[in-house]
Amino acid sequence: MDIQIIAAEKPLMAQARPRKPAPFLPMSRAEMDALGWDACDIVLVTGDAYVDHPSFGMAIIGRLLEAQGFRVGIISQPDWHSAEPFKALGKPKVFFGVTGGNMDSMVNRYTADRRIRSDDAYTAGGEGGKRPDRCTVVYAQRCREAFKGVPVVLGGIEASLRRIAHYDYWSDKVRRSVLADAKADLLLYGNAERAVVEVANRLAAGEAPRELDDIRGVALFRRVPDDYTELHADDIDSADEGASRTKGLTVIRLPALEQVEQDKEAYARASRVLHRESNPGNARPLVQRHGDRDLWLNPPPIPLTSEEMDAVYDLPYARAPHPSYGDAKIPAWDMIKFSVTIMRGCFGGCTFCSITEHEGRIIQNRSEGSILREIEKIRDKTPGFTGVISDIGGPTANMYRMACKDPKVEAACRRPSCVFPEICPNLNTSHDDLIRLYRKVRETKGIKKVMVASGVRYDLAVESPEYIKELVTHHVGGYLKIAPEHTERGPLDKMMKPGIGAYNQFKRMFDAAAEQAGKKYYLIPYFIAAHPGTTDEDMMNLALWLKKNRYRADQVQTFLPSPMATATAMYHTGVNPLRGVRRGGSDKVEAIKGLRQRRLHKAFLRYHDPDNWPVLREALKEMGRADLIGSRPDQLVPAHQPPGTGKAAGTRRPVRPDGKTQRFTTKNLRVMK
Repeated sequence: MDIQIIAAEKPLMAQARPRKPAPFLPMSRAEMDALGWDACDIVLVTGDAYVDHPSFGMAIIGRLLEAQGFRVGIISQPDWHSAEPFKALGKPKVFFGVTGGNMDSMVNRYTADRRIRSDDAYTAGGEGGKRPDRCTVVYAQRCREAFKGVPVVLGGIEASLRRIAHYDYWSDKVRRSVLADAKADLLLYGNAERAVVEVANRLAAGEAPRELDDIRGVALFRRVPDDYTELHADDIDSADEGASRTKGLTVIRLPALEQVEQDKEAYARASRVLHRESNPGNARPLVQRHGDRDLWLNPPPIPLTSEEMDAVYDLPYARAPHPSYGDAKIPAWDMIKFSVTIMRGCFGGCTFCSITEHEGRIIQNRSEGSILREIEKIRDKTPGFTGVISDIGGPTANMYRMACKDPKVEAACRRPSCVFPEICPNLNTSHDDLIRLYRKVRETKGIKKVMVASGVRYDLAVESPEYIKELVTHHVGGYLKIAPEHTERGPLDKMMKPGIGAYNQFKRMFDAAAEQAGKKYYLIPYFIAAHPGTTDEDMMNLALWLKKNRYRADQVQTFLPSPMATATAMYHTGVNPLRGVRRGGSDKVEAIKGLRQRRLHKAFLRYHDPDNWPVLREALKEMGRADLIGSRPDQLVPAHQPPGTGKAAGTRRPVRPDGKTQRFTTKNLRVMK
């Protein structure tokens, strides 16, 4: 099979049929009447509050479909206990679009310890409990009940990351594709603008959902056509993982649902093959047996061009929550209303993260003009704007306009990361375009400060001293959060993260730039506890590093196995899918599953908390490291528990040899000297 350079065959807005945009997409019959609509063509059902802003997926899809000439309504956070709320806008003429919202509903509602969260940032008033567990499944079933015969199309991150049989952390079992559970017609995964436009136009033209099996980014149930050759990756006793290239039409058969439910190596094989077939330039279709049906996944979507990205972000968003929420605060909106997205995607490939699985590893960029226009809209139209852009970035802060130097190499590449174990020599790491953008944004009338709050990829930043200088001099306020995630090579290799040396190099350059600029700025490093491949000794060494460098984290994160992430496959199977998976020949990974050990790893990250001293003392003795118990600076925890154990009033923070202490907190910066 010849590999071709990725190119969009049809511009995103080629079939646009502009109509007068609605002030807000209607959420009630009264709003429909005011617009003169007797019915909606498409009704989008979402687990989030409706905020008409391009940071909210339903707003993007709704406005994009509106630009195609469709009448689009929104049903936001309906009461799911009956089908009646799903009839609020009447029967849609084309389809129901269903999403759990900007987050997977289980990640949104439960902590890494499976405890229910009391709040929801995507709900008015921050109120929890406004969406059901497995939101996409429940909503889709209610849409079916409300109007039988109307096609149901799934989308959003919850559907995207559950598109095949997947391990579900909250039920601790492998679940079938969400498409099967929801009994929907189609599933659109990844950034679905291109797919949803084609689906809408073809359904409106009278095609049946089953006929839309040639659209990229679409999953549906269908049999394997006779003219396709199957490459079998489902034989775990064989080293053949379906990677060979053959002429003609080919499809790769993943291990079946029944296999991955019972056989953890089969699950790891399916995860490995799925991630390998993620480059739109060379990916083949995948098929996975679910009972007596075949789940078919077409290759990933073709990334949007800059012109197409501009068109999406230039749509006539109201840039505000729907008026029905009144004065109620929506925390997620308050957080992003003064921020600007400049790109999508991430080529980092961190195994614990789902960005690459959803948005892809090819960076999609907006033009400078589009970004500057949005900043002017924020300045002129967003109430409460004081001249400070709270963030300019995307999934990462500094991958803007970075790409492979050779499109042919990019289209043929199967690497899961462009920066691990080292930065690929074919990757253009120039920060020049980003620096130029920063300067133009700062020059915009009415803009006082532009912050960079997105995660800076520090191993890329050290390639550009000029970028670090620009960042520190103009775009940092007090502190910068950064995520080395660990200090030890074992877990870092399983995360596909650079060594701590890259962080140390960045810190030296950051501190030097801050000193040169006459600023007192600080880095706040983030770390993960209990990631697959992490030993108790790894966490102990991390704690010693933290103490040596005088870091104290108020909030820490424990690894949460999100659907479809590579690290989740490691957690569930104890197998490393970054390497070949074969019966008896797979690379094993230690997974931290027991609650006691997960809490111990978290306690190491908060070595300074008196509440954690008893468990740490016990663990250090069991590890044969009682030498780390004591009051010396090189020891980790005191030998004796002070009066008032665990209470701030009864404890004293250790003092540095120079008599100074320094505390870093992820809530508010506090520096004590």
